[in-house]
Amino acid sequence: MLEKLLQHLRLHFPFLSEKKLLLATSGGLDSMVMLHLFQQLPFEIAVAHCNFQLRGLESFDDEKFLLDYCKSNAIKCYTTQFDTKNFAIDYKLSTQVAARELRYNWFYELAATEKYDYILTAHHADDALETTLINMIRGTGLEGLTGIPVQNELVVRPLLSFSRDEILEYAQENKIMWREDSSNASDYYLRNKIRHNLVPIFKELNPDFLYSFQKTQTYLQESKSMVDDAANFMYAFVANEIGEEVHFDCLKIKEIPNYKSYLYQWLKDYGFSDWDAIYDLVEAVSGKQIFSTHYRLLKNREDLILSPIMETDLDEAYYIDQNQQTIDFPIKLTIGNKSFLSDNENSVIFVDADKLQFPLVLKKWKEGAIFQPLGMNGRSKKVSKLFKDEKLSLLEKENCWLLYSDNQIVWVIGIRQDERFKIDHTTQNSIQIALL
Repeated sequence: MLEKLLQHLRLHFPFLSEKKLLLATSGGLDSMVMLHLFQQLPFEIAVAHCNFQLRGLESFDDEKFLLDYCKSNAIKCYTTQFDTKNFAIDYKLSTQVAARELRYNWFYELAATEKYDYILTAHHADDALETTLINMIRGTGLEGLTGIPVQNELVVRPLLSFSRDEILEYAQENKIMWREDSSNASDYYLRNKIRHNLVPIFKELNPDFLYSFQKTQTYLQESKSMVDDAANFMYAFVANEIGEEVHFDCLKIKEIPNYKSYLYQWLKDYGFSDWDAIYDLVEAVSGKQIFSTHYRLLKNREDLILSPIMETDLDEAYYIDQNQQTIDFPIKLTIGNKSFLSDNENSVIFVDADKLQFPLVLKKWKEGAIFQPLGMNGRSKKVSKLFKDEKLSLLEKENCWLLYSDNQIVWVIGIRQDERFKIDHTTQNSIQIALL
């Protein structure tokens, strides 16, 4: 197995050469075999062990077992303890999901602080099979059928091509000690039910089932790669990235046969779940929107606009002192006598300095705001009516800032200046205000 692993690493993981590796090690069969193998290979390694405190004294015995092993083999060992049950309760997660969140967050933090290049886990071919079957039972797309990826960012899984039987045989031949997790014998978890009851039936029907599955998974991964390529190609055709927003052209989307599949590929990583509603959004009226936890998908005329949800306090105010010439937050402004040239006439205004009362105030637009638009001879107008006339999208309205002087709007920034602060024949001191 050692020689097979070495060839596997040279062929598929040449980037690991001369890198610092952090081995995620539970103390169980799989991770102890991985540790034993990498001890014999020319890598700088260390062990990371999580004590989830889920099995009483057994969890602490696992931790002690690893600490003793690493000490006797001169291997650096990092350990941590988690209150997994309370974390799961606090964040309304299953115990397994909570443990995974805690585990990987700590691994990434440890790799960053201690300068490790990659994190290795001991997932193997049987794990990949079980994961695929779990995804099938719960309902999944093509991505769920491809099983466990060989690499996710810093996380590398070098044993995915090996079966559980191969790993057990190697452990027995090399007299490797490991800790047996008592929870593995229980059918309480879905994975264990599949491992104990379903997989043996498949292997009974076909003794080479695991090999057949690996071949099928290779085909599925190739198909997924082809789908990803097609999705990226069509994305360039229909999407326009503007700052943190992505604008999808619905007219172009509707030209694509089976466009729902493409929408799923483009949006699946943003936390949306109501896919029928998203598909309907292509034909929906302007203004309809769908939310995930952190993102919004808005229909705006003939566009779908994907944007992060901004948590903004509409009453929050930012003050600008009289001698302040540049403002960097929440937007970038310059204030002064220096001439600023811009291709956009709405990004620069000139005001009568003597009409201003400092500090000026920056605020987000709120419903009900009224001003006197330049050129309307003192007539008042709701800012919301200005937005409607300018045909602004909901996102553009929400992102609009107003500049105030003594509770009067000086500028609907980037759109229209207020009449009351304009330069006229009585002006003695003028100021330029520019949006960068």
